[in-house]
Amino acid sequence: MAQMGPAEPDLVDRSLAKNRLGVPSVVFFGVAGAAPLTVIIGSISVIYAIIGSTAVPITYIVVAGILSLFTVGFVAMSRHIVNSGAFYSYISQGLGRVVGVGAAFVALPAYSLMQIGLFGLFGSAASGILANLGFKVPWYACALVAWALVTVLGLLWVDLSGKVLAVLLVAEISIVLIYDLVMVANPADGHVSFSTFSPAPLVTPVVGSLLVLAIAGFVGFEATVVLSEEAKDPKRTIARATHIAVLLAGVLCGLSAWAMSVSTGPDRIASVAAEHRTDLVFALVSPHLPRVLVDLGYVLFLTSVFAALLAFHAAVARYQFALGREGVLPAAWGRAHPRTGAPLLGSVTQSVLAAAVLSAYAVAGAEPLVYVFAWLTTIGGLGVLILMWAASAAVIAFFVRNRRRESVWKAYIAPFLAFLLLTVVLAATVIGFGELLQVSGSSAFQWLIPVLYLAVAGVGFVWALVMRAARPEVYAAIGRGAEGRVSNLLENQILKSLHADPVGARSYPY
Repeated sequence: MAQMGPAEPDLVDRSLAKNRLGVPSVVFFGVAGAAPLTVIIGSISVIYAIIGSTAVPITYIVVAGILSLFTVGFVAMSRHIVNSGAFYSYISQGLGRVVGVGAAFVALPAYSLMQIGLFGLFGSAASGILANLGFKVPWYACALVAWALVTVLGLLWVDLSGKVLAVLLVAEISIVLIYDLVMVANPADGHVSFSTFSPAPLVTPVVGSLLVLAIAGFVGFEATVVLSEEAKDPKRTIARATHIAVLLAGVLCGLSAWAMSVSTGPDRIASVAAEHRTDLVFALVSPHLPRVLVDLGYVLFLTSVFAALLAFHAAVARYQFALGREGVLPAAWGRAHPRTGAPLLGSVTQSVLAAAVLSAYAVAGAEPLVYVFAWLTTIGGLGVLILMWAASAAVIAFFVRNRRRESVWKAYIAPFLAFLLLTVVLAATVIGFGELLQVSGSSAFQWLIPVLYLAVAGVGFVWALVMRAARPEVYAAIGRGAEGRVSNLLENQILKSLHADPVGARSYPY
């Protein structure tokens, strides 16, 4: 019988490291992506200041509810599809391969921009801390230090990154709870008010902006599914970890937003927030805590941003790996590091891209908080919101076509409710996108970013159609992950054997 040569690379480097992550590690990745301390210090106070509404705490609870509905169907699908491509693979399985590739082309820039934007926040915060210590260091130099650490950790064992995140997040959550306790223990006028949990303000015109800004604070929790191939017992681990990540982020943000209003008084929270902005929490707790705990909060704020950087780097690198393994990107992107199992070229590509973008901003002299952090994370957040919306529809379509062992609630009702609610949030985001970027009404950025996402999705549609015509065997494996790759390789080898030795190949049990 004719011998089959090694026409394809060894299958071992087409899979990520398996059985590395338990539920706690995956939770840490999801919560790190949502970066609760970053949201509490950097976003909630700004929302109070800009919107001027007292409904921020209840808004975070409502958004947690919406995303919990989304998570029901999302994790139900994760029990049937184990693929580091996450949104891309789910949308491919539910809405078809053409739409799936379009989703992949949206996911790559969305997660990449989210990660790069966070370097602006890290650099600015680190530069400010060093300035208080008497050292004048530009934000770009500080961002490069974080970039170097993320680059190295991104190529090492994923469970090592999980341990780093565990230490950072336990410290981060501990300081959040201490600050919340201090603010509630020192209420304005000696009275603890729960009025900011009233849903009444949610029927006012500002509800759209509130929902959009709040949902941005959760972006990153869905990165748990990207780690499915590296999790222990992924069908259970990912589901539990994703639910926990959403609820934990929601509780921390809602509780902290309420604690701020208690400390200032609900009627004064907007004006005090406008005065202090991102220093609001520190201004409220400083009179009641030792200086060391306040300084520790600044440091943990910095490590919170770093944890988010690491989580988003892991997500975008694994998206590239999944696309390379399935032939949507060149095959080189589908190879894992031979020792650590990390997505090799995906990790390197994201690091190189981040360095290039940060260098361009540094040369241009752009303000890092506005044009790096705020702009890039807002633009990336829109892409992730589009993916959530499409994934909700994909879940319904998947279970309609595949009668799997899932309840009606998990397979149809919860995903449908999530789809309707996310449609409202997405529409509000697109309509008010210029306001989110804080540009004038005549600016092209009012409409340019949503149109660009539509354009890159269109490029993905066209590329999928080209693949279907030119490489049907590769097209057939889209969204199927490592199993689809192995299956295709075996089929190709058998076909080659049949062609080379029709008689001898009969011994194959196909």
